[in-house]
Amino acid sequence: MFHNTVTGLDKVFRNDIRRPKVVLVTGPPGSMKSSFIYSLLTSYLEQSGEFGVYTTLEESVTSHLANMESLGVQLCMNMQITDFTDIREENEELDYLKFLEKMLRHFKKVKGEQFTCFAMDSLGALYSLMDGEENMRKKMYHFFQLLRELNLYSFIIMERSQDGESNLLGNEGFLSDGIIYLGLKRRQGRLSRFLQIEKMRACEHSMELHALDIRMGKLCVLGPIFE
Repeated sequence: MFHNTVTGLDKVFRNDIRRPKVVLVTGPPGSMKSSFIYSLLTSYLEQSGEFGVYTTLEESVTSHLANMESLGVQLCMNMQITDFTDIREENEELDYLKFLEKMLRHFKKVKGEQFTCFAMDSLGALYSLMDGEENMRKKMYHFFQLLRELNLYSFIIMERSQDGESNLLGNEGFLSDGIIYLGLKRRQGRLSRFLQIEKMRACEHSMELHALDIRMGKLCVLGPIFE
């Protein structure tokens, strides 16, 4: 997953992860969270021949693909992209967590062990669709356990301020297996992007800031940022 996918990512991870894993991908707006995960999964699925689901809760499929195409990331035929735009307009009382569970179990039934990857964009958008904050930790615990039960690589995108914690309503940072932070740093009068691994269970990795950029139309990890 982390080797031979996004160029330069093998500089960050000394060994790779195994399923199941639930990984938070956090950071402020503009840090390329969606682009990073879509690029990662596209490359992985094209090489492995496995199947993945990318669920966007606020953006339409057409809009998401247009954004990815502008970055040079092409449509992956092994990736099913789903969005909630029509569902949100028609089903105000829908239990979205149960809907996600039903959807994931459906794909597992249809695709079997070929279904290995899931991404959700984003956690904050999901919470905005759910009523209240009661028992959110318990709900997220069971949702993350479902993702592990289905034996998936799961990437959950979460908006996070520059100095904020990796938790929203359900102590997600504690419940997840890993946290990838994508941030913005002002250097020499311009903003630059970086990647940092804050946590990744059962995996050896660097905890330094690594520069993230687009080179030759592809997202690349360039190397450590030295102050």
